[in-house]
Amino acid sequence: MPDTKRCQWCENSFEDYVKYHDEEWGAPVHDDQRHYEFLVLEGAQAGLSWSTIIKKREGYRKAFANFDYKKVALFDETKIEELLQDPGIIRNRLKVKSAVTNAQRFLEVQKEFGSFDAYIWQFVGGKPIVNKWKKMGEVPASTKESDALSQDLKKRGFKFVGTTIIYAHMQACGLVNDHTTDCFRYKEVLV
Repeated sequence: MPDTKRCQWCENSFEDYVKYHDEEWGAPVHDDQRHYEFLVLEGAQAGLSWSTIIKKREGYRKAFANFDYKKVALFDETKIEELLQDPGIIRNRLKVKSAVTNAQRFLEVQKEFGSFDAYIWQFVGGKPIVNKWKKMGEVPASTKESDALSQDLKKRGFKFVGTTIIYAHMQACGLVNDHTTDCFRYKEVLV
């Protein structure tokens, strides 16, 4: 779709990045494994570009048991040390450890709410917040909803869940529709 209008952030980019925009970003997610995947990837992205993470996504799938949070919750120090040698991921000790910690906290949230999905969607009233941004410059880095979710996740012991990271998670998982109104995906992801 070469002449298709897209959000400015993915224009003139590499194929996997455009594909991510066209097929995933902003579409409502209701699968716990996908939520965990994006928690890991968004946390890994802190201080880096999202394009760097997209390029390493397959490496993350291999390293983190295809984002099976039940398996990742059991990773021990030996496994963490092994992951820190893996060039397929961002080899930052705090980020790797946070993926394990967050898997453990994820299971606790599931136990309390029945699913992580049920937990996270309550912060937007159960349906996506549909914004009407004309330009990417209008899109905020965080909102009161991401502030509340971030604070609650931190209280529960999650790591790398600051409000900006959590707002990026909300955008990726369709809790908010932040496609610009001229982007072909804006209407496609409306529920």
